[in-house]
Amino acid sequence: MRYRHMFIAAFLALLSVRLGADQKALLGRWNLTGTPPHSDHVYWIEVSDANGKVSVRFLNRGGSPVPIDDVRMDGDELVAQMQGRGNNPGPKIQLRADGGKVTGTITTTSETLNVTGARPPRWEAANANGAHTYGTPVILFDGHSLDAFGVQNKKQPMGWSIEDGVMTNVEHGNNLVSKQTFKDFKIQAEYKVGPGSNSGIYLRGRYELQVLDDYGKPVEEHGHMAIYAWKAPRVNASKPPGEWQRMEAVVVGNRVTVTLNGQRVHDNATLEAITGGALDANETEPGPIMIQGDHERVWFRNVTVTPITKAGR
Repeated sequence: MRYRHMFIAAFLALLSVRLGADQKALLGRWNLTGTPPHSDHVYWIEVSDANGKVSVRFLNRGGSPVPIDDVRMDGDELVAQMQGRGNNPGPKIQLRADGGKVTGTITTTSETLNVTGARPPRWEAANANGAHTYGTPVILFDGHSLDAFGVQNKKQPMGWSIEDGVMTNVEHGNNLVSKQTFKDFKIQAEYKVGPGSNSGIYLRGRYELQVLDDYGKPVEEHGHMAIYAWKAPRVNASKPPGEWQRMEAVVVGNRVTVTLNGQRVHDNATLEAITGGALDANETEPGPIMIQGDHERVWFRNVTVTPITKAGR
């Protein structure tokens, strides 16, 4: 009798771990984008299955990819409820597979947003350290004009000005977005940060290299020149606040090599996915350079992008 009960329990457990075809179609990574007029709302989600237990990591419009504990399958629909703060619930994500993509909604305390999702691209092999052929440098800022930039939030003033050949923002101002877009390129920038300053340089407007006052602190995935929330720099190469710093990044496909103050902090690292605050999820397309100005004050005196006309391997 005991063995019969054990067999029945094992059989029922086996049945419980089988996902249906529609449920399996949800597994994996997805870039999520709001439908018009919210096409600037971009998210990322990863759905995994371990022995019948579905788990989710979710990247909200900003911040880091975080696990969600409250996940269930309601028929062919994935329902994931993020933990909120205080009495306010977090976003509720509801998704269904829809012929090679996903559709659904993200509900917050203020709105329900329709979203569609597509798989991240399958990148061709690339090497950011290759012997590349470069084109003509594009000077985004040379100390005289901000004409190369627009802003992310067009309903707010730019919030940047030029002081003695240096561009600087007002605290909690706007993000600068280059009018020109780039695909594979080298970017060089000189900047300084104040105590506790937080900013970022977005490659193609999708992948943030964190700019941060973290002088003397251990490296971590939110530190200075981290690929934000995805990969920590190999070393902390930060200078103290108030000192000029120099970064260089070479981007080819989904690979990036970054040098900060003469030290290589990323060596042909993989850009795993979009980062929080991405302008869009069109990863294989050219994109702008975005410089965050919506946190504390930062100062830039040179920003140059040199397109790669032929990538070396």
